[in-house]
Amino acid sequence: MSLATTTQTIPALDKVRILVVGDVMLDRYWFGDVSRISPEAPVPIVRVERREARLGGAANVARNAAALGAHAGLLGVVGADEAGTEVEQLLHAGGIHSFLKRDEAISTIIKLRVIGRQQQMLRIDFEEPPSDVVLRNKLLQYRALLPDYDVIVLSDYAKGSLVSVSEMIMAARAENKIVMVDPKGDDFTRYTGATVLTPNKGELKRIVGSWNSEEQLTTKAQNLRESLLLSALLLTRSEEGMTLYTANERFHFPAAAREVFDVSGAGDTVIATMAAMLGAGASWPDAVGMANRAGGIVVGKLGTATVTREELFGA
Repeated sequence: MSLATTTQTIPALDKVRILVVGDVMLDRYWFGDVSRISPEAPVPIVRVERREARLGGAANVARNAAALGAHAGLLGVVGADEAGTEVEQLLHAGGIHSFLKRDEAISTIIKLRVIGRQQQMLRIDFEEPPSDVVLRNKLLQYRALLPDYDVIVLSDYAKGSLVSVSEMIMAARAENKIVMVDPKGDDFTRYTGATVLTPNKGELKRIVGSWNSEEQLTTKAQNLRESLLLSALLLTRSEEGMTLYTANERFHFPAAAREVFDVSGAGDTVIATMAAMLGAGASWPDAVGMANRAGGIVVGKLGTATVTREELFGA
């Protein structure tokens, strides 16, 4: 086992072109004060004082890439509704190229979080899978966009936008693109041929089963990496840090967080940072080392958040 260190030279992230494809969401936050319990049921009453909307899901990956200075594009599906329009506005404000498809048959995915005293009290989800017609059009546009981007990030939240993920991977690899996948579900074979997968511990356990030692974990992870024809597999392990498995080496990165406030969207920050670094020509260890650092910064913030170039590199 070896421990990687990051390079001192700041990479040219502003030259990197990243296309994010996947499940697009709108994260809404209602902030308020909690001072009493409801007389109707034993639940706290949150008096809402402030509302905020942020990009979520695949859109948060694109937001994180753009915050680092990369040229980010987003391909996904939203509803032909007020929330979909708000997503478009947030993308524009964040300097992200929008290639969103508006689906008349569905509502935009919304995750509404009620925050009282800086703690999440409740989350309400609104979601519907995209229609087949919109998904077919999305695949055609994806193929047309491929030549314009260096790195493809497929952000799978199991909401239905990546039903053609196998075709997307094959098309991107045929054009020698770096293909990164944040996977979901019980079947990883559909991600065969990607450059790298970034599962967390729970996601990996559903695929390879439990492990009793680092040696057993390494064997299971490497067997999965080889069976899926991946160049690398990155296991994110919360407080245990991250472990990168490549064909010849295993690198472990201890957790970089000083204080964990909110893990929402941390995986989005990790994969976006890694994509930007790899696109700029960084080595696997350097890319993951910087992604680990970014993840450590973002969990100290409330809700889905980003890490700036200045926070990451101190410049």
